[in-house]
Amino acid sequence: MGVQEDIKEVEDEIRKTPYNKATSHHIGKLKAKLARLRDEIEKKASSKSGGEGYSVKKSGDATVALVGFPSVGKSTLLNKLTGANSEVGAYDFTTLDVIPGVLDYKGATIQILDVPGMVRGAASGRGRGKEVISVVRSSNLILFILDVFQTNHYEVLLDELYSAGIRVDQEPPDITIVRQDRGGIIISKTLQLDISDKLIIAVLNEYRIHNAHVLIRENITVDQLIDAVLDNRVYVDSIQVINKVDMADEILIEDSMANFPDSILISADKEKNLGAVKEAIFETLCFIRIYMKPQGEAADMDEPMIVVSGTTVGDICDKLHRDFRRKFRYSQIWGTSAKHPGQRAGLDHYLHDRDILTLIIQK
Repeated sequence: MGVQEDIKEVEDEIRKTPYNKATSHHIGKLKAKLARLRDEIEKKASSKSGGEGYSVKKSGDATVALVGFPSVGKSTLLNKLTGANSEVGAYDFTTLDVIPGVLDYKGATIQILDVPGMVRGAASGRGRGKEVISVVRSSNLILFILDVFQTNHYEVLLDELYSAGIRVDQEPPDITIVRQDRGGIIISKTLQLDISDKLIIAVLNEYRIHNAHVLIRENITVDQLIDAVLDNRVYVDSIQVINKVDMADEILIEDSMANFPDSILISADKEKNLGAVKEAIFETLCFIRIYMKPQGEAADMDEPMIVVSGTTVGDICDKLHRDFRRKFRYSQIWGTSAKHPGQRAGLDHYLHDRDILTLIIQK
């Protein structure tokens, strides 16, 4: 029996097993096995294809991916927001490559990518789905664009991204797993969990982890535990935009607002409410300002670097020069992320808004 047949067999068993307290352990083990099998398929597919997706050079202060089904208006929205020349047509799969555009807004330079439309089965490769998903994985923000007449596509898009290891609007689970040479599985937790130690050990054993120290600081699901074990998930924030409202009646618009209360209703073609889209992109990206201070000189307080929240010293090195990370010695930081003015920090140090940063690079 091949891996695909194994996957189907596990999926069928999960589907037919009623979920309750008595079956939770069994279902948890099945989910762990299913995730492992899917991960095997993904690794084999990546090795055969060289792991390649679309070749897109990231630029600007952040990258936003436009995600939606074919013909929902992604290309029109990109053109209206950025002036990019993305082909627009009233037929499916007009965009056959990734079209980049640049939105300059409130001092930030934001790269927006129009990717081919996603369809059901994209996570398995249908409709060049794997290439599209590779672009989405490397983005700082997902902008879901939905057709007002087919908003049910949203759940399909979420399911495909989830299957591809992209967690939308979620935070990584607060779990630390440190593998050890001996001693078995040691579980430390700061609160009572809904899942048992027995299930935690079973999930780890599914991935051939038999000796490890596991520290859990929040109540987790078995799916979050599996995500922590695999350690290849991507966590991305999102915005929902519902397009073509100029063609919808009031009842349909009211239904859309009720079902998607946090969405922005627009007409890309008529340029309706695009200002709200720009503002939502800027606010959701949570930009911070970093002031660079050359060694022995005053900081440049007039033109800060604009970066997204969660940026590290290493990210700044990558942004400034391709050799800076390799030649990095240490940094000095003044600001709220520093324990004291001029604190020395390494590549993994997270920066805060208005921090002043000096990079010490090997000559």
